[in-house]
Amino acid sequence: MASIYENCLAEYDSSTTEFVQCISDGHERNLSSLASGVDTFYLIFAGALVYFMQAGFAMLCAGSIRTKNVMNVLLWNLLDSCGGAIGFWSIGYAFAYGGDDMGGKTFIGHANFFLMDGADMEDWFFQFAFACALSSIVAGTVAERSKMQAYLCYSLFLTGFVYPVVAHAFWSTNGWLSNSASNPLWGSGVIDLAGSGPVHMTGGVTALVMALVLGPRIGRFHDSDGNLLDVPREFPPHSVALQFLGTFCLWFGWYGFNPGSTLNISSEKLGDVASLAAVNTTLGAAAGAVSALFTKSIRETRRTGVTTYDLTAAMNGCLTGLVAITAPCATVEPWAGFVIGIIAGWLYLLGSHLLVMYRIDDAVDAIPVHMVGGAWGVISAGLFTNESRLEAAFGMTENIGWFYEWGRGSGNFTLLGIQLIAVLFILAWVFAIMGPFFIILNYYNWLRVDPLEEEVGLDISRHNGSVYNYEEGTAKVESIDSLHKRRSIRGSHSGRSKSGKITQINDTFPDEPIANIESGVGVQE
Repeated sequence: MASIYENCLAEYDSSTTEFVQCISDGHERNLSSLASGVDTFYLIFAGALVYFMQAGFAMLCAGSIRTKNVMNVLLWNLLDSCGGAIGFWSIGYAFAYGGDDMGGKTFIGHANFFLMDGADMEDWFFQFAFACALSSIVAGTVAERSKMQAYLCYSLFLTGFVYPVVAHAFWSTNGWLSNSASNPLWGSGVIDLAGSGPVHMTGGVTALVMALVLGPRIGRFHDSDGNLLDVPREFPPHSVALQFLGTFCLWFGWYGFNPGSTLNISSEKLGDVASLAAVNTTLGAAAGAVSALFTKSIRETRRTGVTTYDLTAAMNGCLTGLVAITAPCATVEPWAGFVIGIIAGWLYLLGSHLLVMYRIDDAVDAIPVHMVGGAWGVISAGLFTNESRLEAAFGMTENIGWFYEWGRGSGNFTLLGIQLIAVLFILAWVFAIMGPFFIILNYYNWLRVDPLEEEVGLDISRHNGSVYNYEEGTAKVESIDSLHKRRSIRGSHSGRSKSGKITQINDTFPDEPIANIESGVGVQE
């Protein structure tokens, strides 16, 4: 291949100004091409880090539940990637970003379904990894009691429709909340670089809605007679080591999540923004872990007189700090990132306590981590966003964080008001769509597994085995025998009577009561 000099020399005399201009233009084109390649690689690499978080979610969920359901939740996490890829490729990306170049504000995208109209493939890959992360948030909350078909339905619906609408509002140039719109809301638009709201809060609110409709695990809040327990029963994690591994995988992946959301890296300015995001990500995680760990330790010491250190609180505090710093990571100073993480740890403990108080069963505490942490992250951007950091990241200075507005002597509430509107929008949208969705699934008995299958465990009842070698104590022998007996009798019938009526469980075993799903009636503890 001929060099720029040789090409220009073939066209112009070396003593002319045209020759010099040709050399300059050639180098400019090469530099532009190199920058484009660097940006593309950066986004693919960041997307790969975000996608690696799937391993973190899988390990965290698997370690947090009982051994009899591990295979089930691992399959769920695999299917998150499969369903997320199909849903986001077919309609999700189009709903989120389709028609961005058409101008005007829209509620939902409307072009480029199945990527038929062409797209930046690296951008699709990066956004697909975000959609998968969102779907995996819900898996832990509803583990050990949700049907496979319910999980598949919600995963496709969430990544294909519910999340894209929120992503469109926040990040599309046509989004009604977007700061990149030609006429942003109140002259500013929402500040959320990497998705405290669209990803984490949306996933957390979805988890809350599904937990409310699904109900708690058998025996969690009620005894076998349906009486409310004085102290809720704990289901300890079967592997703290897997929880710990999952937490570190997620923290590692967050360095793609937050710095990668600059989308480009080929200039000094963008490099500075990404670097700040990485520093704040680190400080938010560290502060959240320390805050939750020592706050709970002090509280337990005052209550019992014995000092203990709760690893689970530290891990979930760390994750809540990461969720919270995701929105403001590029627009706040490092000291503010630390403060945001400290408050996130406290909010996690409060949210976890409220779940137990109101008898909402969350197997991995995803609701306080992602919903509460996500809401705080969006709000904190409206409090701590700095003028110089905002200009570097988004090219705006008019409306900044409320604390800094007081420093200006104005008390301007614009940015904080927009952030609060964004939080309310996510709450309203997810409850309005996912609430009826889960209620319909529950009405048609697609949502929750049979009580006997729940007692035996979903690994044996739905996956013909266990992730570990079976030992007595993992699931009761009599429960497994009952399940096999019922299925052998069902296998000898068509499932319908001569009249066409569907045979119910009590038609086969008239003396065996159907357990009340919430109270655990009919199930031997």
